[in-house]
Amino acid sequence: MFATERQATIIELIQKNGSVQVDELSQELGVSPMTIRRDLVKLQEDGKIERCHGGAVAKQEVNYADKQTSHKREKEQLAGLCAPLVSEGDTVFLDAGTTTYEVAKLIRDIKGILIVTNDLEIAVLLKDSETELFICGGSVQKSTGSMFGRYATQMLADFKFDVGFFGAASINDDFEVTTPTSEKMWLKRYTPMQCEKSYLVVDRSKFGRQAMTKINSLGDYTGIITNREFSIEEKRKLERLNAVIIK
Repeated sequence: MFATERQATIIELIQKNGSVQVDELSQELGVSPMTIRRDLVKLQEDGKIERCHGGAVAKQEVNYADKQTSHKREKEQLAGLCAPLVSEGDTVFLDAGTTTYEVAKLIRDIKGILIVTNDLEIAVLLKDSETELFICGGSVQKSTGSMFGRYATQMLADFKFDVGFFGAASINDDFEVTTPTSEKMWLKRYTPMQCEKSYLVVDRSKFGRQAMTKINSLGDYTGIITNREFSIEEKRKLERLNAVIIK
């Protein structure tokens, strides 16, 4: 296998699993760990991955257009479970993401609500609605249409929300929520704490994946709205985390 083919395979594995380890790649691809490390250095130099201890993770998140078409029907169904959790007059936080975009579609006609978001696409959707809208500023990740960073986090620091809906790029086997973009971690970690009720809304594809930076765990939300089926052992682990699954 040529180096370019091997590196393409490494990228595919990272996209599929969220992360890779040098030793596992060495065995799977039949080359030495040193060769794998050289491949990872090259891919990092090309801006395609980010190296971490013992391996690598995805450097960039999936762009908005690809996210919007991926598992769309499932996201619509999950949004249908979120809408009844919003009442007239609520102040609602919508995290950036295509699942929360579907939530926005369903709650925009609820009377008297204020929606706060760090998602440009959600803001465009709501700008002509009757909903009162507040959009937080900060650095813009153009590929996903989301705002993040220190200024966005500081802007939200004084807000209190009746309910918040959050997305996730990946959830590992320990039920920790992780992100490939370390700058997003602070906003995603602290904003749920400012919500009287906070919900993580994720389809089944987000589980069993690892990204570079830990945000929090499933037990840090009021509830997890998902269509994933859990094994008996997983349910025990969720109970230990005090994680509530809503279906």
